[in-house]
Amino acid sequence: MVSSGWCFLAAMIVAYGFANMLQSVAAARTTVHHTFDPGLLLRLAGHRTYLIGLLCQVTGFVLAFLARRDLPLFLVQASVAAGLGVTALLGVVVLKWRLPVAEVALLVLLFAGITALVLSAQPAPSKGLGTAGLVGLAVALGGIGLLGFFAVRLHGAPGSVVLGSLAGMAFSAAAVAARPLASAPSAEAFVRDPLLYLLIAHSLVGQLLLGLAMQRGSTTAAVAAMDAAGAVPAAIVGLLLLNDKIWPGREWLAAVGFLITLASVIGLTRYAAPQHHHAVTRPRERAMVGAVPRA
Repeated sequence: MVSSGWCFLAAMIVAYGFANMLQSVAAARTTVHHTFDPGLLLRLAGHRTYLIGLLCQVTGFVLAFLARRDLPLFLVQASVAAGLGVTALLGVVVLKWRLPVAEVALLVLLFAGITALVLSAQPAPSKGLGTAGLVGLAVALGGIGLLGFFAVRLHGAPGSVVLGSLAGMAFSAAAVAARPLASAPSAEAFVRDPLLYLLIAHSLVGQLLLGLAMQRGSTTAAVAAMDAAGAVPAAIVGLLLLNDKIWPGREWLAAVGFLITLASVIGLTRYAAPQHHHAVTRPRERAMVGAVPRA
């Protein structure tokens, strides 16, 4: 019998692709922030485009949560990166983005890596995380928030990559919390589980960091950095602690697929071209800032 997780995984990729593009457009229309200000989320919420994108992201999050019930984290987290392909396609068709040849080649390589992971992943239920795991997730939340406080001072592509990477670490921690939480035996156990609240906290921090990263230039670079930084920690924790499995004899395929996926995502942070530009603003000019999509 085919696991329903595969259907959730495919739908998740499409949902995240739409979310990346829509949130990028909204972030480009909002004044660039150079402080770790949660108020950015409220300002972004004033854009209908962002809200639709957020709805797509929430949909993708729910689908990913359901996929993690059976599928290993190394597959689900790497597959989130496949949403970049959907984002790029939508950007070219709808927003007239111009993708460099290197970026197109890396996107093709990304899908090859994801395909290898799909062929190697064995569905299996998760193990519990334990008290030490809860403490680790709480410490990670504080550490990511502290690093984000200083990282907002970075501008341009470096800012996109660093803030995107921190967002990826936050979303990776949320994924680790989600894998065992998805196997909660009842609604009451689900609501009472501390993992639920750590998942929410990490997701909010990740969302703020991603919004800040997208303001600094390239959507592809920000999202690629997020996916690269988030894939490795989740994969390691999943394989060591959460009962993630690989089909016997296909370990080499999983390793090759993961390395190809990771390399292509890291490459996208290097070769991705900015899709929009921000005007440099003074305080009294901020209300006039708008997006300038690449023609």
